[in-house]
Amino acid sequence: MTFFSIVVRGLTRRPVRTGLTLVGISIGIAAVVALVGISRGFEKSWETGLKARGTDIVVSKMGSSLAPKPFSDAVAELIVKLPHVAAISSQFVELLSIESSQMMMLSGRQWDGYAWKNLKLISGRMPLDDKEQAVVLGQTAAEVLKKKIGDPLQIEAAELTVVGIVDGGAVVENGSAILALPLLQEIMSEQGRINVIDVRVTPGTSEDELKQLCVEIVRAAPDVTAMAAGEHLSNSQSFRMVKAMSWGTSLLAVLVGVLGVMNTMLMTVFERKQEISVLLALGWKPSRIVRMVLWESALLGFLGGIAGVLIGVAGIKLLQNTEAIRGLLEPDLGIGLLLTSIVIAVVVGVMSGLYPAWRSSRITPALALQG
Repeated sequence: MTFFSIVVRGLTRRPVRTGLTLVGISIGIAAVVALVGISRGFEKSWETGLKARGTDIVVSKMGSSLAPKPFSDAVAELIVKLPHVAAISSQFVELLSIESSQMMMLSGRQWDGYAWKNLKLISGRMPLDDKEQAVVLGQTAAEVLKKKIGDPLQIEAAELTVVGIVDGGAVVENGSAILALPLLQEIMSEQGRINVIDVRVTPGTSEDELKQLCVEIVRAAPDVTAMAAGEHLSNSQSFRMVKAMSWGTSLLAVLVGVLGVMNTMLMTVFERKQEISVLLALGWKPSRIVRMVLWESALLGFLGGIAGVLIGVAGIKLLQNTEAIRGLLEPDLGIGLLLTSIVIAVVVGVMSGLYPAWRSSRITPALALQG
C-alpha cells in the first residue's frame, strides 16, 4: 500500500463526513469566486466603458454612493481652457429603476460632447437635438426592457420615445439608457448640474503631463476630484467599500470551511489512533504521520476548491442573466482568480490540519498493543 493510497483511504472511510466537509469548503470558495469576480467585473466594465468613449481623465465628486454627487456645470468651462485638454463631455449619470428593470444606468450626455460618437447605431436614429423627448438604448438595455424603435419609455415622471438602439462597445454602455443632458437634468430636477466630466487629452500627452493636468483641474475646481480613467473607480470610496465587503463575506465563508476541515481531521485522528500507532510500530516516523494528516487535509482543500470554483462560476453565470444585474457588469472570471481560489482552499486545508497533525504526532507505538 502506497503513501498516497493511505491518504485517500483516510478520507474515503467516512464518505458522508468527508462529503459534508467538502460542501463547507466549496461554499466558501464559491463565495470568493462569485463576490470577488463581481467586484472585479464591475471595475473592469467601467474601465472598458471609459476606454470605448476615449476618455483619459474622469472628473467627479465621488461620495459613499455608487453614483457621484452633482456639482455645477460651470466647472466644465474651467477645464476646457486648461492645457492638454482636447475635448470634454459633461454628463449626468444615475442608477435608477426603469420600468421592468430594477436598476439601470441612465446617462445624460452633453449634446456636442464626444461621448455620443462611440455609439454605433444598430437600428433607428440618434435624437435630432437636445430638446427632442427621445432616448437611445444600448442593445442589452433594449433586450432587458423589451423595447423597440418607437416604443415609449417611462423615466421617473417623463415619457420619452425610443428612437435608436446602439452598440457602445462595452457592457456598461450597452446596458445604459442614453439621452441628452438637458433632458435628464430636467427629469432629475438638477438643472445646471452635472456629476461627471469625461476629459480627452491631446495626442502625445505624456503620463506625467496627464497627472499634472489632474492636479491643475483640482486646483481650478477644488470641489471635485480628477483621476486617470484607469484609477477612477478603484479610488472611489463606495467601490472600496463594496470590494472590502466582498472579501470580508468571502473570508467569513472560508472560515466555516476551516472549522469543518479541522473537525473532520480531529475526528479522523481520534478514530485512527490504533492504526497510527501500528504504523509507528512498523517504523514510520512521527514526521511522516504528520505529513499524512497534512496531505489528507490539503487534498480535502483541493477537492473543495475545485468544487467551489465550479459552483461559483455556475452561480455567477446565472446571476449575470438576472434582471437586476444584466447590462451593468460582466463578472471577471479570469484564470488568475480561479487559481487563487483553489490555492486559498489548499492553504485552508493545510492550516486546518496543523493541530490534528500535531495531535497525531503525540500518539505512541505502545497503543498498538491495546485490544
